[in-house]
Amino acid sequence: MINFIQICMECGGRCCFNANPPLSSRRIKILLENGVSIYKIDFKKYPHPKTREDGYCIFFENGKCTIHHIKPETCVAGPFTFDLRNNILEIYLKKDEICSLAKYLRENLEVYEEQFKLAVENITRLIKDLDNEVLAEILKIDEPETVKVAEIPLSPKGRFPAKL
Repeated sequence: MINFIQICMECGGRCCFNANPPLSSRRIKILLENGVSIYKIDFKKYPHPKTREDGYCIFFENGKCTIHHIKPETCVAGPFTFDLRNNILEIYLKKDEICSLAKYLRENLEVYEEQFKLAVENITRLIKDLDNEVLAEILKIDEPETVKVAEIPLSPKGRFPAKL
């Protein structure tokens, strides 16, 4: 079976370009504990990795992520992304034209289901860890090159899937 990293390296890191994956306090702590400098994090609007002058994530080098083993939850979730509406966690998948991994997942149902589950777990953890103001700022981000693939009702208290 083909490796996700191989697929991602072939595309040239499109998801790492002009991407500002949110960082929860928990993720920032993990990054700092693993030697990442606080100066590589941008705290404007919401915490996320800084962007280089060329538009790529500061952690994207030589076609790959330098913090792959501790990367942000939304990066782990990729090519899935999310939105929240009326206590419903909406899961979206990037369109095939912009993400080779999305195309691969669509063609391999077992792998799709595995990555979907991982994505929901990571997205759920992220939204649970974010405060309401930061989450509201993140939810303003539009991602038009995606297709909704699931709606997951959250518990009445919010932020936790009622059932997976």
